[in-house]
Amino acid sequence: MKHPEPSLLDHYAASVDPDRVHRGIPLAPLTTFRIGGPADLFYRARSAEELQRAVARARQLEIPCFVLGRGANILVGDRGFRGVVVKCDISGVEFFPEGRVRAGAGVDTFPDLINATVARGLGGIHHFVGIPSTVGGAVWQNLHFLSPAPARERTMFWEEVMEGATILTPAGEIREVDTAYFRFGYDYSVIHDSGDLVLDVSLKLHPTPVEELRRVVRENLAWRDTRHPDLWLYPCVGSIFKKIEGIGAGRLIDECGLKGYVRGAAEIFHKHANIIVNLGGATAAEVLELIELARSTVERETGYELATEICFVGEF
Repeated sequence: MKHPEPSLLDHYAASVDPDRVHRGIPLAPLTTFRIGGPADLFYRARSAEELQRAVARARQLEIPCFVLGRGANILVGDRGFRGVVVKCDISGVEFFPEGRVRAGAGVDTFPDLINATVARGLGGIHHFVGIPSTVGGAVWQNLHFLSPAPARERTMFWEEVMEGATILTPAGEIREVDTAYFRFGYDYSVIHDSGDLVLDVSLKLHPTPVEELRRVVRENLAWRDTRHPDLWLYPCVGSIFKKIEGIGAGRLIDECGLKGYVRGAAEIFHKHANIIVNLGGATAAEVLELIELARSTVERETGYELATEICFVGEF
């Protein structure tokens, strides 16, 4: 990636907020993988107006701009991001009659939003417990979760709890849209292609006894604990490769004998072969080596092609 001219970066910082636009901020601590070099410029947008101004100014100056949420589904390059990273910190949760909730795009779904809705006896998003994401990120990837209990075992999608959202279009227009606008699919919403940014989301939840919600939360957390890494011990981004219907990418990688394989400080997780974990100080280059190893080995030995579902951000 080409570095933007220093004068452009200076101009951007001065025109947005010279006291809050920072230089050379490492991105690794802002992602669940704990991997990634610094951003040329970094800014936290705390409101829709600040996000609108920060992104619009980058576009006007033709400076590459990446909007960061929880950093839960991305791998940032070791050399960082050439341009400005805008962290979406739009907060606020409002409760309305009939189970309707509005939440800012920067609100963490877990624990913040889930705890707040469960405490009020509102069910729906409690199934997504344990999955790191912001509200905006949940829309971006149509957050999904395989509910484990036999009586309700199925994949649940974020679109099921949404009524609509407020978005910022690439033209700088703020619009209210319904759920259908996002054309949700598996790991997909239209904003992958449209360039829209989510500002807040409207949810329709259903009244449920608090103890029932807490029971499901405990069950789901226990189920995840047996299959997924504890992010405090094993920073990661969850599944690396897209689901292969009826087979499973993780199963293919496991059958090829790669579970537990280590490259540097990165490991194909010993409990789940479709997850790569950071053992402490892993680099993006080491993760990419494991991704390529898994992809080439599976294709050679099984004939299946693995496709990544995570986003690659910055300079590798």
